[in-house]
Amino acid sequence: MSDIKPFEVVILGFDGVLGSVLAGALDLFSFTGVSWQRFLDQPVTPRFKVQIASLGGVDIRCSNRLIMRAHCDIAAVRRCDLLLIPTIGDSIDKVLLQNELLIPHIIRLANTQADIASNCSGAFLLAKAGLLEGRVATTHWGYASKFKSDYPEVNLQENQFVTQSDNIFCAAGGSAFYDLALLLIERYCGRELSTQVAKTQIIDSKRGSQNSYTNVTLYKPHADQLVKRVQDYIENNFQQPLQVSQLAAMVNITTRTLNRRFQSAVAMRPIEYIQAVRIEQAKRLLESKDVSIKSLADQVGYSDISSFTRLFKRATALTPKEYQNRFSRIAI
Repeated sequence: MSDIKPFEVVILGFDGVLGSVLAGALDLFSFTGVSWQRFLDQPVTPRFKVQIASLGGVDIRCSNRLIMRAHCDIAAVRRCDLLLIPTIGDSIDKVLLQNELLIPHIIRLANTQADIASNCSGAFLLAKAGLLEGRVATTHWGYASKFKSDYPEVNLQENQFVTQSDNIFCAAGGSAFYDLALLLIERYCGRELSTQVAKTQIIDSKRGSQNSYTNVTLYKPHADQLVKRVQDYIENNFQQPLQVSQLAAMVNITTRTLNRRFQSAVAMRPIEYIQAVRIEQAKRLLESKDVSIKSLADQVGYSDISSFTRLFKRATALTPKEYQNRFSRIAI
């Protein structure tokens, strides 16, 4: 029997929720550390304890009329590692009005430093709770106009699959839920287990290069295929020495042209993109494991520790150690 303490995930249930996301989230997190291990006849170690919580612990009537039983009352949840808010399947305004009493509980758990994540129109509940004010967020493109009108103080990026702002995560509509779930599983359990879940559930985890949902804060949709090719190369080789001149030669253009096209497509120069990718990778390592600064710098392509530390603090306003202390999700 493993002594690994599972992370506690609470999925918020409410009348009008999209049943497929509610059940899908329950499955994905519940079978992390289970399905792959069963296939290979390895010891099973569930990595998440997952509960569906509703107001008063009552049964949940999903938008498809499926009735699902809650495991507990949201008011009884004092802490969790992750609070997941699924998609609103019914009329958004109707669901928000009928579930106003959920808002204080969302705020209360956010104040415990739990990760808070919404899928699709679930972002409306986060916005109503005031948790997205001044933050980057996303939702289904079909709700973008309404969201912007209702919550103009939120920096909505409806073209993004997944957004992250500190400990607040949002996913767009449809299959973006899988991107969100795999990102969160990797955040807590590492890339290996996230990959195992993707394989056992037959989820395409190659949607955004080897670091999939990695650089969620960097993603900007554009049509420049040459720049995308260079981005993919950077994201797959960030640990190696990278020179802009070599990247330009790889795609048969001049350094000046590559700089210009990068600036136009992603609003930063290639060297800035390289640095940003490395910093994002460093953040993920600090969140998921105990790692020394020297090892961290080596793993993200920096031989000069002082240079790496300076760049990291410029990007995050925290030293690597301060960042780890604040955002680490290492199991105790």
